[in-house]
Amino acid sequence: MKIRQNIRHWAAKKALTTPVVGDVANDKLVDLHTSIFLNKADEDRREERRDHLDSFFDATMDTYVAALEAGFPEAEAREITHVQANFDFFNYGWTEMMEIPGDELEPHYRRYESFFTEYGITIDDPLGDFRPPEGIVDAPETPEKLASPEYENALAGFADDVYVETDDGETVVGGDTEEPDEVDAAAAPGLDEDEASA
Repeated sequence: MKIRQNIRHWAAKKALTTPVVGDVANDKLVDLHTSIFLNKADEDRREERRDHLDSFFDATMDTYVAALEAGFPEAEAREITHVQANFDFFNYGWTEMMEIPGDELEPHYRRYESFFTEYGITIDDPLGDFRPPEGIVDAPETPEKLASPEYENALAGFADDVYVETDDGETVVGGDTEEPDEVDAAAAPGLDEDEASA
């Protein structure tokens, strides 16, 4: 998958792994991700998906921290959560929100198979052990979109690795990019109130 990485992503990592600040960052990042992905959906479908996405993304924040604790670099930990989201979107038939085409779900799963297996994550069960005890909010499906999917917001051809686009526009293959020396958690998306990409 091709993802961006800038100082705000490093700040989000720091914020989510810092006591007290982490709770605030979690909520802000959930709101941000919900907003970004709802903007890819048809306008008349957005509100009916909002609560589902809020509860889903809240659970993926725990996945992100667990992946960091398991030793994954920031970009790969974040990609893992985006792969989870794409599994979920596919299951609901929300193809217009997907970042990768459906035929690349399996290769993405295989790249992180050991982590996914450890936590019971599958394409059919994107949250696995990260699913909260109370579950997540359901939403209407659009299975008809799977019959002839267009994946209008998906980028194909990046299933073999994580492709990290840096601030200077360079694309680095592999997620092991160097973390900046000084990162301020307050620069995390949502905490400084500026709009940012996930």
